[in-house]
Amino acid sequence: MAHSLRFLARRALLSAADHLVTNPLVRWTWTGPGNEDLMGALSEFRPTDRETVLEMMQGRYLLASKLVDTHGVSPFSIEVEHSDWQEDLQAFAWLRHFRDARTDEERRFARTLTLDWIGREGQFDRDTWGPSLTARRVLNWLRHYNILLEGSTPEQSQQITRSLATQISSLRLRGVLATDPVDALLVAIALVGVALCSDRPDTEVEARVRHVMRLLDEQIDEDGLHRTRSARTQIQLLVELITIKLALRRDHEPLAAEVEELTESMHRALDAISLGTGEPAYFNGTGQMPHDQIVAVQAQSPTRARETGTAGGYGRLVTGRSIVVADSGLVPDPSFAKNAHASALAFEFSHGRDLVVCNCGPAPSGYEDELLFRQGIAHSAPTINALSAAAIPTTGPFAGRLVPLGRPSEVEARSADDTLIISAHGYAERFGVTIERHLTLLAEGKTLVGQDRFIRHRQRVSGAATIRFHLAYQTEVQMTDDLVRLRLGSGAVWTFLWEGAEMRVEDSVRQSAYFGFHRTKQLVLEVLVADASEVSWIFTLEEN
Repeated sequence: MAHSLRFLARRALLSAADHLVTNPLVRWTWTGPGNEDLMGALSEFRPTDRETVLEMMQGRYLLASKLVDTHGVSPFSIEVEHSDWQEDLQAFAWLRHFRDARTDEERRFARTLTLDWIGREGQFDRDTWGPSLTARRVLNWLRHYNILLEGSTPEQSQQITRSLATQISSLRLRGVLATDPVDALLVAIALVGVALCSDRPDTEVEARVRHVMRLLDEQIDEDGLHRTRSARTQIQLLVELITIKLALRRDHEPLAAEVEELTESMHRALDAISLGTGEPAYFNGTGQMPHDQIVAVQAQSPTRARETGTAGGYGRLVTGRSIVVADSGLVPDPSFAKNAHASALAFEFSHGRDLVVCNCGPAPSGYEDELLFRQGIAHSAPTINALSAAAIPTTGPFAGRLVPLGRPSEVEARSADDTLIISAHGYAERFGVTIERHLTLLAEGKTLVGQDRFIRHRQRVSGAATIRFHLAYQTEVQMTDDLVRLRLGSGAVWTFLWEGAEMRVEDSVRQSAYFGFHRTKQLVLEVLVADASEVSWIFTLEEN
């Protein structure tokens, strides 16, 4: 309760202060002289794609894995009902593809787009000048400052430098007022980048790095995972932190070493919630991400989580070629719970490069039933009466944020027998039971055994328990009297057996950022809580 009250009070005060400094009567003071000497001191480690440059020059913009054809007009002049696409456009990460531009025309195109943004969006707007988005845009402009200025006229150079100075001024004012901790951290990282590119005194660089480290200490848990428990947020922060770390190595090696120590723990945590497919598991707002970006981040560290264990409220089983990542359902503090999912007891399971069991993923951008994809039914997990083990209020001060019900969930990893034990207490008060899920990998990972136990807390219990297993895209389901045969897209065949519940097959979806919804199937076990003490199930790989 104390956490919640502090969160509400702090959010109200910071929001009021932010509205004050963004008032038009104050905003004119942001405008910088545009004569600060900046250097291209930030490097780019993310891959480039020349085809992207050619496509953009033809009016086709593939951003956030969505292709939009502008038919030759500026992308900043059109309305696109896809918030992720708009965010990628406004963040300017696409500038990196022009790093190896081969002609003056290509470099001029990138500069023209930037000047067009200044003409259309150069004045403050609460959406396009949000702290996080502005921080990422500033960092991307600094990474590719030479692209923006080389070949420009004096007037164009002044426009670009003046706009950059204004954005930097806005970050200095608004960063300390950000109500979202991720926004505050990204702003702090961006201001380190500014200090490194401005030839500022070492004392200022150190002070700004220390501020970033203090925020990281507050936001990164002891296992190295961001407290949003989102791999998407983890990767976004690593992209920016790696850039700063590489820049610090040139003249500030001790500071770089401190940043590197913390980013190594973040790499380890990211690997602990990633599958054999190379992707992070779909939990807490994480869905399909650009594969080249994931690989680029992973390539910056040799750190890998190769053993059974726990991290940040997740459990991980590793045996043979199989990996299971399961969520205890730990609910973050309110300030970190804006995009959290009610995914207690859910898991994803891969064997080699094959995904076998998964979650649906977050809703597509702008989807009207977005909340549905954050509920337990969109995950491979048990629910009771289709209700989740945690709640997401639709009204009130915590609207849209995940809030806990009952005692916190627990997860235990037993390396000796490759078992995870997860307990969810969110149903105890409403239905009289705690659900305890046991997951065990056997036979060098070729068999996954599950036991879902209903532990009673009172004489009379109620509700209908439903246990879902969402299947990977292109999985064919063949039913017989006593088992289900699953043929994956790779041709591998798994059998599914169960005991203690009725089984049926239903339609499902897997949210793909590239193609929208993939139609898939799900296996559904159902039993009355009053009639069950345990439901058992098993996935086994068929071998020739």
